[in-house]
Amino acid sequence: MGCEQWREVLSAQLDGEETATERTAVQRHLDGCAECRAWLTAAAAVTRRVRTRLVTEPPDRTDAILAAAAPPARRSRWRWRPGSAWRGPLIAGLRAALGLLGAVQLVLGLAQVGRGAAADHLHPTGQHLWHESAAWNVAVGAGFLFVAVRRSPPAGLVPMLSAFVGTLLLLSVNDLATGTVGAERLVSHGFLVGGYLITVLLSRPGLRPGGPAPQRQSTPSRWRFRADEVERPLRVVRSEPYPAQAADRHAAPAARAVPAARADQRGGRRAA
Repeated sequence: MGCEQWREVLSAQLDGEETATERTAVQRHLDGCAECRAWLTAAAAVTRRVRTRLVTEPPDRTDAILAAAAPPARRSRWRWRPGSAWRGPLIAGLRAALGLLGAVQLVLGLAQVGRGAAADHLHPTGQHLWHESAAWNVAVGAGFLFVAVRRSPPAGLVPMLSAFVGTLLLLSVNDLATGTVGAERLVSHGFLVGGYLITVLLSRPGLRPGGPAPQRQSTPSRWRFRADEVERPLRVVRSEPYPAQAADRHAAPAARAVPAARADQRGGRRAA
């Protein structure tokens, strides 16, 4: 065993990992090897210096890290507070205004139906379009009244009203540019736009009657797509032979063995 192997044992001894047999053997080697004794003295000094060295406290880099980090996003100063004193009167005022606009819109639609019935100079197709427009006005007015009376959020009406109001505004601008619409007709659209804006405000979470709705965790769907699942292999199940098959000499040996085994069991029970 050379000095390199003995020095590995000495290194383990400095770490307290040597065994009693290794301790006795390495001591005998140290008595006759001056180089290993010198190596052990230097290694012990280095180990002692490392273990007794003072640990310096690392510098505090908190300020530098915070300075290098991105500044937090600024939040809007306007926040809706559910417990504010003016929340209830505001909602009541918006619903009252929406109910009034709904009644006006409903009256305008019914009046349009009456004027269409009294006009005889309209073409049948034009008269139907006039009635269709009147039906839309009546439906929008009834929707405004429905939202004003009920306390549920009108989120379901917002997409349909947005499409209707947006299309109506584009067509009104085109008709105003071509001079095919009167000013009194455009003024009547203001009731529709005002009711639409109030409906959008009432659909906001902060303006709901009970405050913002709590966020619910979505339940996982019960539908599963099993295309990636490995199907279990089919297992072949042998059917029990019937008496005619068991008596047939051409039947399979396993088929004839089952009745024979049953007959032996019955004979043993009778003998017992």
